[in-house]
Amino acid sequence: MKGRPMVPPAATASPTKRGTATRRTTASSTRSTAGKPTVGDFAKTFDGIVDNVTKVIRGKDEVVRLSLAAVMCEGHVLFEDLPGTGKSMLARALSVSMNASNARVQCTPDLLPGDITGSSILDQRKGEFEFKPGPIFSSVLLVDEINRASPKTQSALLEAMAERRVTADGRTYDLPRPFVVLATQNPIEQGGTFPLPEAQVDRFLFKLSMGYLSRDNELDVMFENGIELPIDDLTPVIDTDAVSDLIRYAATTVQTSKEVGYYIVDLIHGTRSD
Repeated sequence: MKGRPMVPPAATASPTKRGTATRRTTASSTRSTAGKPTVGDFAKTFDGIVDNVTKVIRGKDEVVRLSLAAVMCEGHVLFEDLPGTGKSMLARALSVSMNASNARVQCTPDLLPGDITGSSILDQRKGEFEFKPGPIFSSVLLVDEINRASPKTQSALLEAMAERRVTADGRTYDLPRPFVVLATQNPIEQGGTFPLPEAQVDRFLFKLSMGYLSRDNELDVMFENGIELPIDDLTPVIDTDAVSDLIRYAATTVQTSKEVGYYIVDLIHGTRSD
């Protein structure tokens, strides 16, 4: 079917978005009286999201800020880190703070591409196939242990990460905005893994590491999580429409000098030579 990309009906009400529809944002607006974000609006909202996430993610302010910067740049993040450092909680905290849908994919060697993108299922009442969106149709997607998935399954993420759309059964479906993939890989256990190809690594804006908490922060987390998780009380500070406005603002308003542009190009050229 040719024409404009389609959005599957189920993607607008993803089952992975639990409870976010009934939550109210605590920030009244991210826009100036003129209706467009200003530099002050951007900085205030950015810092507000960071402060909200750090209520849950302790002692990792820099990682939180870089992850949020990836969202604003419409990029993706690869975490090469040890288990149990809070990567899944970071994904949840970001999605709640932005009132966005989130999903998690646990990669295994038998995971199929359709388990991520979704697939068409026969509707026996209508006598026709209906596309059922997979977890990739969420704003914040955590792909856990991505290097445990087969190369065929890893390739299912390429189009989504580069073009923010998915092609299935000859039809193209748009992904929600914002859309960010937070993927993890374990640097210790390499048995049964499939190294990421360069084309896949190139889709990530940042390669980060959470690392273990400091002694004091780990003590705080231990007591705070004793009865209930702080993430359960976290509320949004912005919605996805406002995030999209900030993304457009950053892309169209921020000025870059030619000297900085040449510096960026030189860095890129430096990675292409021995």
